[in-house]
Amino acid sequence: MKIGTLYGISVGTGDPELITVKGLKILQSSTVVAFPAGINGKLGIAQQIVAPWISSNQQQLALDFPYVQEKEILEFAWKNAAVQVWQYLQQGVDVTFVCEGDVSFYSTFSYLAQTLQQIHPEVLVQSIPGVCSPMAASSALGLPLTVGAEKLVVLPAIYQLQELEAVLNWADVVVLMKVASVYAQVWKILERRNLLERSRVVERATQKDMVIYDSLRDRPSLQLPYFSILIVQVSQRSHL
Repeated sequence: MKIGTLYGISVGTGDPELITVKGLKILQSSTVVAFPAGINGKLGIAQQIVAPWISSNQQQLALDFPYVQEKEILEFAWKNAAVQVWQYLQQGVDVTFVCEGDVSFYSTFSYLAQTLQQIHPEVLVQSIPGVCSPMAASSALGLPLTVGAEKLVVLPAIYQLQELEAVLNWADVVVLMKVASVYAQVWKILERRNLLERSRVVERATQKDMVIYDSLRDRPSLQLPYFSILIVQVSQRSHL
């Protein structure tokens, strides 16, 4: 029997219309739609995004991916998810995993696909690209993320702030992903470098409850949600 294909579909950052035409076609033709399970009984973000596009006769598969840093716990979750997905693939059924943002950009899908292929090398995986949070946040701000020859740096959740200090010495634009846990420390660095007026935060980009802070000048202690992104325009743009 032919083994099913695992599709990774990028569904954007919140607005259901940000999914690509190709991604939507694959999603709606899929028998099984998988996604990261929500927490505290709530729907996961990816599940919420695709809700308008899937029908009641499609099977929905919630997979548990804990929000922790411990490698052993994460690896157990990836293997458990891979086992669940394999139950369908081995029967020749395609599985579509929908992922917030882009499947190749700090994505849970990357770990699921890698783990599954390590266990079952014969599995075919196809990824469909989409809109990731730096682009969505920049669009929400109404500003280009980069222009001309500007150098862009994207940093994940920061645990060593000296990395930010070093990057600010040479980058033109710096994007800080999931900045909530270190916002207070980052704010002090930006204040010392006189960058608060050129620093902006977007909470939950493109979602219905999106919040934008155009300047951080008087905001040293924002209580930000997990999905918050900070964009620093390090170099001055005279024409924008």
